[in-house]
Amino acid sequence: MNAHTDLPPIPFIDLQAQRRRLGPALDAAVGRVLDHCQFILGPEVKAFEAELAAFGGAKHAVGCASGTDALVLGLRGFGIGPGDAVLCPSFTFCATAEVAVLVGATPIFVDVDAATFNLDAKGIAGGVETAKALGLTPKAVIPVDLFGLAADHAAIKAAADAHGLLILDDAAQGFGASINGRRTGTFGKATATSFFPAKPLGCYGDGGAVLTDDGDLADLMRSIRMHGQGSDRYDNVRIGIASRLDTIQAAVLSEKLKIFPDEIEARNVVASRYNQALADVVTVPTVPEGYVSVWAQYTIRLKAGAREGFAAALKAEGVPTAIYYPIPLHLQRAYKQYPVGKGGVAVAEKLAAEVISLPMHPYLDAATQDRVIAAVRRAVKG
Repeated sequence: MNAHTDLPPIPFIDLQAQRRRLGPALDAAVGRVLDHCQFILGPEVKAFEAELAAFGGAKHAVGCASGTDALVLGLRGFGIGPGDAVLCPSFTFCATAEVAVLVGATPIFVDVDAATFNLDAKGIAGGVETAKALGLTPKAVIPVDLFGLAADHAAIKAAADAHGLLILDDAAQGFGASINGRRTGTFGKATATSFFPAKPLGCYGDGGAVLTDDGDLADLMRSIRMHGQGSDRYDNVRIGIASRLDTIQAAVLSEKLKIFPDEIEARNVVASRYNQALADVVTVPTVPEGYVSVWAQYTIRLKAGAREGFAAALKAEGVPTAIYYPIPLHLQRAYKQYPVGKGGVAVAEKLAAEVISLPMHPYLDAATQDRVIAAVRRAVKG
């Protein structure tokens, strides 16, 4: 082995480092739940929902079983179903489009911005035009705060308002991000987020939540998450689902939320070091002025055709990489029958062939990061 390959592998996301920091507090929080045994919608759930809403600047938060269910609750709460169209970016995780199909609507794929990777507001008009041409009623748009960076919500809102679209913000990766000091949580009529363990604010299993300022919408989503209950669990006033945030996960999340601002700051220190060290050899991520990312992923772009060799070179040095996302949604087997908005999705296709993500988490120390940086520079320069 040479000097670059005899070191231990680097974790892509180091959840154990956070666990070491929070261990006693997490153990105590989980222990309290084990003592009272209210595992479904126990007191910790309501407490965490209030804390989460306050953090995101919203009046209400509704916990649920996953980020995907959070999006489903939002669309169901909007009353969206068969015959309706939901616009979403093609360059994102499948859940963003999946939920439209799950409620009986039709997803329409629109393009993203080459610099931020987020939904391009200029594509909304074309998506609406395509929907109407197919006899569908355009009802909503789901912008995604991809990789931790908030979308251009001002431009998206202007375009959505012009076409009468409701906004369901998919902040699964971007919860905690901000624009001019305003955090994700109120940029749409509803905001969905995920607590999947790898997310910036993650639990120890699956979990999600929807934030909104609309009290009636919040009550409706609470009903839907409990089998459509009315006055009690045996008074079913609508068709619902079983999607609650487990009490143990809420207890864990309350402790993690306390240190979340500090972790966001640490993530930005890591990202800044990457940008400064790599900007001359790869295309580094762009953060517009006034925006603060939570850096769910640190994603660079390489020249077309270079990604496979680059990933292999880093792997040989114990440096992991990941590709989010190698196939845009409109080309996925499950989604290719759904329409692409007028104007196409050329940027999404280009990004899917060029992006690759490097290790990123709040506990990535400088020495380990320098090892990643050196490996990247060697791989690029050959």
